[in-house]
Amino acid sequence: MDYKNKVESYLINLDCTFENLDDSMWLITDEEKGLNNIILMLEEPILIVRINVMSLPTKKREDLYKQVLTLNGSDLMHGAYAIENENLILIDTLEIATLDLEELQASLDAFGLALAQHFKALSKYRD
Repeated sequence: MDYKNKVESYLINLDCTFENLDDSMWLITDEEKGLNNIILMLEEPILIVRINVMSLPTKKREDLYKQVLTLNGSDLMHGAYAIENENLILIDTLEIATLDLEELQASLDAFGLALAQHFKALSKYRD
């Protein structure tokens, strides 16, 4: 199956504003839906959904780590907070072969909800 077209057709059906960054990467820039700067990367057999949430602070890192681990375990429907280089990211991995429109929508909705609900709790750690 042509997974690139599958992802693009789902994004179109979800009425997401997006652009192709290359053959297997898309950038969702849909502020109206609370989905701004979300990257989708097709790396068969998975589709990676990720967003850079914030730079890691120079102080209170341990408190931030405890906060995001707590959120991972109690308040995220899809995906998890993770650390990449010096950034806190939100990431989800979806099996592309069995991915359907509803699963992608659920992942994107969970990202939008998490970013909105967790903004206040996480922003206090910004430098």
